[in-house]
Amino acid sequence: MHPKDLSISDFTYPLPNDRIAKYPLEERDASKLLVFKNGEITEDVYRNLDQFLSNDTLLVFNNTKVVEARLLFQKPTGGIIEIFCLEPGEQYTDITTAMLQKGKVRWKCLIGGAGKWKHGTVLKKKIRKAEEEITLEAAIADRLSDCFVVELSWQPSELSFAEVLHIAGFIPLPPYLNRHAEENDKSRYQTIYAKHDGSVAAPTAGLHFTDAVFEKLSAKNIQKEFVTLHVGAGTFKPVKSEKLNEHEMHAEFIEVSADTIRNLINYTDKTIVAVGTTSLRTIESLYWMGTKAIAHPQATIDEISIRQWDPYEPTNKNISTKDALKSLLLWMINNNLTTFITKTQILIAPGYSLKVAKGIITNFHQPQSTLLLLIAAIAGDEWKKIYEYALNNDFRFLSYGDGCLLWQ
Repeated sequence: MHPKDLSISDFTYPLPNDRIAKYPLEERDASKLLVFKNGEITEDVYRNLDQFLSNDTLLVFNNTKVVEARLLFQKPTGGIIEIFCLEPGEQYTDITTAMLQKGKVRWKCLIGGAGKWKHGTVLKKKIRKAEEEITLEAAIADRLSDCFVVELSWQPSELSFAEVLHIAGFIPLPPYLNRHAEENDKSRYQTIYAKHDGSVAAPTAGLHFTDAVFEKLSAKNIQKEFVTLHVGAGTFKPVKSEKLNEHEMHAEFIEVSADTIRNLINYTDKTIVAVGTTSLRTIESLYWMGTKAIAHPQATIDEISIRQWDPYEPTNKNISTKDALKSLLLWMINNNLTTFITKTQILIAPGYSLKVAKGIITNFHQPQSTLLLLIAAIAGDEWKKIYEYALNNDFRFLSYGDGCLLWQ
């Protein structure tokens, strides 16, 4: 069956509210770890992850950094307008460029209380944090079908937009937590290896990793590699259509270096495990980009990006992982690229077979979500057994919850 014909109602399960972890554990690596391999389930904790991985394993992490994307403005009448910064305007080629803008930027945003924001009104606020005071203004520049384009300007103008968000914004916790961000969330809703500003949601599988876990992995010669996928709000976008063909997958920026691809090539005959759905979507996208590079060596960066249904097209089905990645690397060399930035819209659902990874480390995901479809693609119908076990054995669910190691 083509994934377009899947019914989302087949991918649901009862998730009681009290099973959703509202806060993280005090110790990151104390989270429970469910291990699913060859149809069998065992459980442990993350600090013992090294015991479930062989010494020929490469772990791939997403080193994106969550930005303080929620901005609150108070109107003169006292009402609150919330601006949720989703992604840069179309004039910017990538998130990093937009984050480094000084003095003014245009951003695609969701607006809470938009009906109370009169046309032409400029919202203003002053913020003092430590020794810095900034003046921030917001004006609606355009209205799109699913969001607004907001022009944000500030003084002092030598500050970058990333610095402004850090001073004026709030961490955007997932809506299902039903609470405001607290001081502890600034560090705990961030991986310890977060590097590149740009996400509005954490790559939550990585929240369980600590320096102690990394030391144990290193002692076993288990290697790590990093890619960047800036997580968009579409991660939480529910599938509202009955059939998957009516659902549009969100596109997200990815950044990958040539050295990373070389490392992946070296491990294609060994074991590659993605830490999180975003890391998995990134490295699987690389395979399909490689097949495009084989078919069209002169493809542009836009042409080589991955659309939602690209993996399910009938062409290029028999290209090996190593050949696809080598072709992508050659395409980069021919285009004088040591790193590339593009978008992926890849949808991994039942009917998809992993090309690069052999397994995934991930949290437990919402019913009827594209993330659960990804799990079902890896575990098949066994996903139901896995989630039933987790529910019956006190595992904590969603972003601040426990996790699992699943082998295809």
